[in-house]
Amino acid sequence: MEYRRLGKSGLQVSVLSFGSWLTFGNQISDATAEKLMKLAYDKGVNFFDNAEIYANGKSEIVMGKILKKTKWDRTSYVLSSKVYFGDGRKLPNQTGLSRKHIFEGCHASLKRLNVDYLDLFFCHRPDKQTPIEETVWAMNHLIQQGKILYWGTSEWSAQEIMEAHMVAQKLNLIGPVMEQPQYNMFVRRKVEVEFSQIYKTVGMGTTIWSPLASGTLTNKYINKMPKGTRMDLKGMEWLKDMNLTPKRLAKIEKLNDLALSLDSSLAKMAIAWCAKNKNVSTVILGASKITHLKETLTSLDVLPKLTDEVLSEIEVILENKPPHPRW
Repeated sequence: MEYRRLGKSGLQVSVLSFGSWLTFGNQISDATAEKLMKLAYDKGVNFFDNAEIYANGKSEIVMGKILKKTKWDRTSYVLSSKVYFGDGRKLPNQTGLSRKHIFEGCHASLKRLNVDYLDLFFCHRPDKQTPIEETVWAMNHLIQQGKILYWGTSEWSAQEIMEAHMVAQKLNLIGPVMEQPQYNMFVRRKVEVEFSQIYKTVGMGTTIWSPLASGTLTNKYINKMPKGTRMDLKGMEWLKDMNLTPKRLAKIEKLNDLALSLDSSLAKMAIAWCAKNKNVSTVILGASKITHLKETLTSLDVLPKLTDEVLSEIEVILENKPPHPRW
């Protein structure tokens, strides 16, 4: 396993990490979740990602039980959660980024995860109804209380992130250290273009999610529609319609052929492609089966094969390289 600093912070995170979205407390059994976490940890993964909204809090409960059972040294892993959507309750103040919900959301996550503090705490979405000053202060109060160590954002725009930093600088507070955006071969603009100046100015780290584009950057959807996948989950029809278009499936087939020519699977090549970006601190892996995680945890072996020539071939297939503005 390789490790990178989270932005300009001193915290080191494994280049491959493990998240529980859609799986823990929902798609897989608790026993399978335990096996997946143990496998990841044994292979050097030190960052585990979660959120209050995942399975309406059940995901954190499952992960918390596993952490309690394994008795891993707390200094050996980095644990995150996210606040904004709540745990399924919808009354006023049970969602959003008000000081009240940030505090109560953090305390609830700590209880569900069976830990005394969170290493990383993300604002899961921007909150247009709450002054940014209130959110920045609330995160800093949690840091001062020792309940979180670093705070960041998820799916915020560059403008919103810089606004938080300007407020923090003005008030002599700590700004967001990391952002958790979606990043994969099909979703590129934010990580590659929109954030390009933020990496330089504030040294932002990124914990990117969906490196396989919700599982489509694999060979399992080529010429077939398998059962039991996230695309087959009730309520996830929108994900299927968005990701499995004929045009995209044609590109996936070409990418798969290229991966095979490198003695790799498409999944491993897609994950290595994300990790190739020096502004990616860690690539969050998801898995519902042990065999899948065993495979993707070896993705860094493909990095040396992603030569300039291969990367150019990938660009020809994708036809989506985002243009960089001339500053």
